[in-house]
Amino acid sequence: MRTAAAGPRCVRGFTLIEVIIAFALLALALTLLLGSLSGAARQVRYADDSGRATLHAQSLLAQLGVGEALRPGTRQGVLEQGRYRWVMQVTPYTDPMKPRPAAAGSAPRLLAVELSMAWGDTDRESLQWQTLRLAPAEINPSAALP
Repeated sequence: MRTAAAGPRCVRGFTLIEVIIAFALLALALTLLLGSLSGAARQVRYADDSGRATLHAQSLLAQLGVGEALRPGTRQGVLEQGRYRWVMQVTPYTDPMKPRPAAAGSAPRLLAVELSMAWGDTDRESLQWQTLRLAPAEINPSAALP
């Protein structure tokens, strides 16, 4: 009886084309994975920046009318050594649905406040807030702060 010897025909492995295709698929998968990770890092950075801008805006709006009279006009400034830039516009509010009545000199006024906060170089890196504030009547207009 003759025993079957293991020859080169019985050895089975991967061909060169199979190895090349496997490496190409691995490279494609890693490229997609790294692309999604960098996109996630950009989203985390934007969320951090917009969250900080929101906290600064809350602080600015909370200080509005405290320590000085709330008057129509435009104010602007920078925060965190120029990283965040803000512009606040205060204008008298007029209700578009009602005719404007003659206001008494001592009546409180309703003011519209618009706050814009920007950071970075693009328009996408900015936020805006709008609110209404009731400004008390000035007892002595000449004594109010400028």
